[in-house]
Amino acid sequence: MIAAVVTVSDGVAAGERDDLSGDLLEQLLAEEGFEVRRTVVPDERDSIAAAIAEAAEGARLVLTTGGTGVAPRDVTPEATLDVVERQAPGLAEAIRADSVAKTPHGLLSRGVAGIRGRALVVNLPGSPGGCRDGFAVLRPALRHALELLAGEQTAH
Repeated sequence: MIAAVVTVSDGVAAGERDDLSGDLLEQLLAEEGFEVRRTVVPDERDSIAAAIAEAAEGARLVLTTGGTGVAPRDVTPEATLDVVERQAPGLAEAIRADSVAKTPHGLLSRGVAGIRGRALVVNLPGSPGGCRDGFAVLRPALRHALELLAGEQTAH
């Protein structure tokens, strides 16, 4: 099964910083048996939306990292909402609740989650720790969510 990681970062896109969060997500997804495809885009709404839409064409899961805070260039949630067809607010709420329990900075996260076609799209923070924690929240429901999106019979 294919998963995509879309890193949203001006610094990584310009080659000024390493993509530590993207590297971590690739490792976590590979450990879950996913084939991982990666993309890096700057903090530009149209570029982010296009990368998510393209990734969702071939992947069952699209995780973004970065651009979910309150800084002026943090527009990943808006770009995500531009391309998802349905929202999945429980996922974003659970990730945010877990983050708030660990740091008051979690209150500043604006990440969203939704569905485009048969792909699940989830915004994660731009830090490796935030990605690790967010993926840990997502992991228990991930397979079931992807089975449902694929139209497979599941036990409820």
